[in-house]
Amino acid sequence: MKPSDKTMIHFYQQLGKVFYSVATVDKTVREEEITRLKEIVKKEWLPLENTFNEFGDDSAYQIEIVFDWLVENDWNIGDVISDFEFFKKEHPSLFTESVNTLILKTAKVIADSFSGKNKSELVLINELSGILSKQ
Repeated sequence: MKPSDKTMIHFYQQLGKVFYSVATVDKTVREEEITRLKEIVKKEWLPLENTFNEFGDDSAYQIEIVFDWLVENDWNIGDVISDFEFFKKEHPSLFTESVNTLILKTAKVIADSFSGKNKSELVLINELSGILSKQ
């Protein structure tokens, strides 16, 4: 069964929060991280599937929209990972092997975009990897 547009929008919003967490885990979101995220959204997330919001925009843009809002509001990452894990349990069919690979790739691209990965980013990426590998 194909997920609803609303579910896909929520999925991409969750990813925006996760990717923001990767970018801000070191307490600073750098322009390079934002640029790399936008590049990978356009290149790899937009072609992934075909759901749209109520304005006719590709739902994958929710990744950027949520990420940008969180940056603008200096949001606390608090429960992002546990919320993401809960969302995954509620919607396991969305987390195919290729989607999980793309989630980790995106997180690593963000982390690598400024002076390579630091310890905090590595810990977060490993935690994310663990969540994605659970059945």
